[in-house]
Amino acid sequence: MAELDGKTALVTGGTSGIGLASARRLAQEGAHVFLTGRRQDTIDQAVAALHAIRPASVTGVRADVSEQNDLNRLFSAIRDWGVGLDVVFANAGGGEFAALPDISWGHYSTTFNTNVGGTLFTVQGALPLLNPAASVILSSSSTDIKGSPSFSVYAASKAAIRSLTRSWAAELAERGIRVNCVAPGPTGTPGLAGLATDPTTTDVLLQALASGVPMKRLGTPEEIAETVLFLAGNRSTFITGAELYVDGGSSQI
Repeated sequence: MAELDGKTALVTGGTSGIGLASARRLAQEGAHVFLTGRRQDTIDQAVAALHAIRPASVTGVRADVSEQNDLNRLFSAIRDWGVGLDVVFANAGGGEFAALPDISWGHYSTTFNTNVGGTLFTVQGALPLLNPAASVILSSSSTDIKGSPSFSVYAASKAAIRSLTRSWAAELAERGIRVNCVAPGPTGTPGLAGLATDPTTTDVLLQALASGVPMKRLGTPEEIAETVLFLAGNRSTFITGAELYVDGGSSQI
């Protein structure tokens, strides 16, 4: 019997990278996964890939987590499914480099509206659907405790996620709902490669990031997904309010 047989999960930002790897891993362990993204073509590709692994294991819903109408439509679809939610991985987010003199209101608001607002209102919308003993997993980053030149707005948004984890874990404990966050270090995803200002500098950026990791390499989305699965399932039932760093030692050594 698979670890998540009969469970229903939601993964936001699930069409690539850590989100897609996590959706795949949850589906492999028996969960039916609701998967979101902002583009229908990438949703269709992700759904097809997961169905090839396990038929009828995923439902794709186009949704931008910074848009309330999209979230309303998402949770209406989950409500119509009729069995509630056992796992929420609020993963959608992103960021861009901007040195302090270059930070604009647009840069700030886009980052916080997606990373913090999107997470907040995703979890809020899921609340009426969460089954007893549900697991809520937020997506933080090892940048939440380290100084990151030209990445301060993103880092601050992830520090907010760490704070929300603690507060919501305390607030939802009476319902038996656990809230934790996973904090990846530099991970080989399209989003990380996209931080390069020019495609010709992508390899230089990735090599520089890997060199700063004590294990001297980038993480893989599959390694982060294993931690998401751990927090989602029965092996972590006495863990709440925690942040698990999956960063090759970057935040600790």
